[in-house]
Amino acid sequence: MATEKLTKDDFIAAIEKMTVIELAELVKALEEKFGVTAAPPVVAAGPGATAGGAEAVEEEEKTEFSVFITAIGEKKIQVIKEVRAATTLSLKDAKDLVEGMSTPVVENVDEKTAEGVKAKLEAAGASVELK
Repeated sequence: MATEKLTKDDFIAAIEKMTVIELAELVKALEEKFGVTAAPPVVAAGPGATAGGAEAVEEEEKTEFSVFITAIGEKKIQVIKEVRAATTLSLKDAKDLVEGMSTPVVENVDEKTAEGVKAKLEAAGASVELK
């Protein structure tokens, strides 16, 4: 039985058709299969950096936030509706995101936007965390 070899372009085209939830599951499966972790890249310190420079970076005010649901609450349908309103997800994808609670509802948004999404989700009965 011969198997067809996927080209890089075929693979990218297949990934483009995936939902956010499917992509998250793919990443998790690849991490488990190969024993690796998808971690954000670490930026090396410049030549003028000192030990005090690292502390200054930690003390900088955070400007980008992600909103995570930590508990759905009793009004699951309302929470799904609010997730759909805050994103461009389909009903199925919003439902999967709410039930999975492993991916952020919105990522890398300003504090005002994150607080707004958080307030709407909490009003719908969900417990929400900003990171």
